[in-house]
Amino acid sequence: MTKILIIEDDWVLQKALADYLSTEGFETKTAADGESGIALALAEKPDLILLDIVLPKKDGFEVLRTIRAEEITKKIPVVLLTNLDSISDVEKALELGATTYLVKADYKLEEVTAKVKELLNIK
Repeated sequence: MTKILIIEDDWVLQKALADYLSTEGFETKTAADGESGIALALAEKPDLILLDIVLPKKDGFEVLRTIRAEEITKKIPVVLLTNLDSISDVEKALELGATTYLVKADYKLEEVTAKVKELLNIK
């Protein structure tokens, strides 16, 4: 089963994403802060990571930097899902190795799931 790690501190959104992705056939793991997100990424080796930027303990940029530096996680697609929509944030995320960048307000759960499936080549 394809495993998705959701690193999101907004409990309502985290649960909504996990529930929706589960109904679409994905196994989901969740973390509410950057430190536990990194630990889960290393332990679980998910197929894809949905990552918020504004997180407690370590922000999404630090998480992304760490994930890209580790041999076992450096090739995992990382989708930044955030409310930060400035050009500088987008550029920084892409420079650090984000696969793509989605602004939460612009996407419904179905669209996020479609992007996940597209990145994983799932029909």
